[in-house]
Amino acid sequence: MAPSQQAKSFRSVRGLLAGLAAGLCLLGGLTEANAQGPAKRPPAASQTTPQAAPQAAPQAVPGFWDPRRRPERPDLSRLTVIRFLTETDYPPFNFTGADGNPAGFNVDFARALCEEIKVTCTVQMRRFETLVDALTSNRGDAIIASMAVSPQLRARVDFTDPYYRVPARFVSRKDAVMPEIRPEYLEGKKVGVIAGSAHEAYLKAMFTDAELHAYPSDDAVRAALRRGEVDFIFGDAISLAFWINGTDSADCCAFSGGPFVESRFFGEGIGIAVRKGNDVLRQALNWAMFRIWEKGRYTDLWLRYFSVSPF
Repeated sequence: MAPSQQAKSFRSVRGLLAGLAAGLCLLGGLTEANAQGPAKRPPAASQTTPQAAPQAAPQAVPGFWDPRRRPERPDLSRLTVIRFLTETDYPPFNFTGADGNPAGFNVDFARALCEEIKVTCTVQMRRFETLVDALTSNRGDAIIASMAVSPQLRARVDFTDPYYRVPARFVSRKDAVMPEIRPEYLEGKKVGVIAGSAHEAYLKAMFTDAELHAYPSDDAVRAALRRGEVDFIFGDAISLAFWINGTDSADCCAFSGGPFVESRFFGEGIGIAVRKGNDVLRQALNWAMFRIWEKGRYTDLWLRYFSVSPF
């Protein structure tokens, strides 16, 4: 599905995001980030069919809220309804369910937030490139559509705290998995990456002794790994997690090493956008997100949608 030039312009801010995987709470040690490069999406269900067998190893579930920074309960009396706007086709985050209604991780998270705040919740699906205009013209109250925080968008909307992040990771064939990856470990190794991406820029800056091989697309770089043309590939961990667990990978490959989260390359995080100055709603959503995480509901939601952890 080739997006229009306008869509590409909007999606460029979604990018790749900073995050940390450290057991069940991945917050400490992160640097903040600026989004750069085109957005990378996990493949749609029609492109990659999940395998029936679940992941054998226990999953590390990310937590993006610091328990030492518990937000105070705001005044919720002024909130009676939250009109969420989301994207039409970005599975598993947003898609149309079998009943014709909005579905996906973002949609279920939005509904959980409304339950926590105890307000009526509506979810309207729109094309991604129309979401900000719809919000600023008061056709909705909040955007929950895997929208990456960026300086460009901050000029038009306000954002909540991040509710998920996407690290970058290496993938190798299963017979060559490395538990840890450092620059010196990849000296002389062939690493596939998408040309012109933030991932390529990161490798050029940090893995200077690796032999980089640039490819034009996700499909091309993954095919190169399957054929043994490269030893590793490096990219968006959520997209790669779906590929690893899908039929397209033919069970060839697995993550090597942990996540990479450097801020200059992998973005600020995924937040919920609200209209400029709408601090009542922004603070209510921040409080509700913390409560949902604290109660374990975020963990349940994450495990429902992500059978292979990108962390």
